[in-house]
Amino acid sequence: MDMVVLARIKQQSRLSLGSYGRPRMTEELKKVGVDLGHPRVGRLMRKDGIVVERTRKFRVTTDSGHMFNIAPNLLDRDVTADRLNQKWAGDIGYVWTREGWLYLAVILELHSRRVIGWAVSNRMKRDLAIRALKMAIALRSPPKGCIFHSDRGSQSCSHDHQKVLREHGLKASMSGKGSCSDNAAVETFFKTIKDELIWRRPWETRR
Repeated sequence: MDMVVLARIKQQSRLSLGSYGRPRMTEELKKVGVDLGHPRVGRLMRKDGIVVERTRKFRVTTDSGHMFNIAPNLLDRDVTADRLNQKWAGDIGYVWTREGWLYLAVILELHSRRVIGWAVSNRMKRDLAIRALKMAIALRSPPKGCIFHSDRGSQSCSHDHQKVLREHGLKASMSGKGSCSDNAAVETFFKTIKDELIWRRPWETRR
């Protein structure tokens, strides 16, 4: 029995590029029908020398050291919405490739939790967030008063970004200083896409 489980553990470790520790490994094993407790999974991993490879590069994407105005936190951590295009949330994530960083801006519609706007770039420029926002506006034609929530980074606070919001009747909302949990829906999206797709393989190029 241990040999069968160990084979599954090795398979999951390869798929995750060595990123799964004991808790996540236990969770993934349950998804494929192997229901074991954390202690046994940890024992088998130690016995076979399977360890977590902490090789992820980290990049700070929120530049809050700017002089732009900060909008109030209208969302106030309430990511529920009872109708479409009542609340949107956006953020910028990053992907490490062997050519360097690739930045990904996304906008979520919080009623459906769908990605309605996105843009990528090899540089962290202010137009990245604006391109994602304009895609979402073109796709959904939001009603006036729709809340757009973001962090307080320079990309979202810039005059050009705020101008687009005003022109289309969107209400700006921003997280508290250093409080990533205020934008939990988008943080969860980025965690999921990294765990389930991005970190499962190396990426040779940005394309």
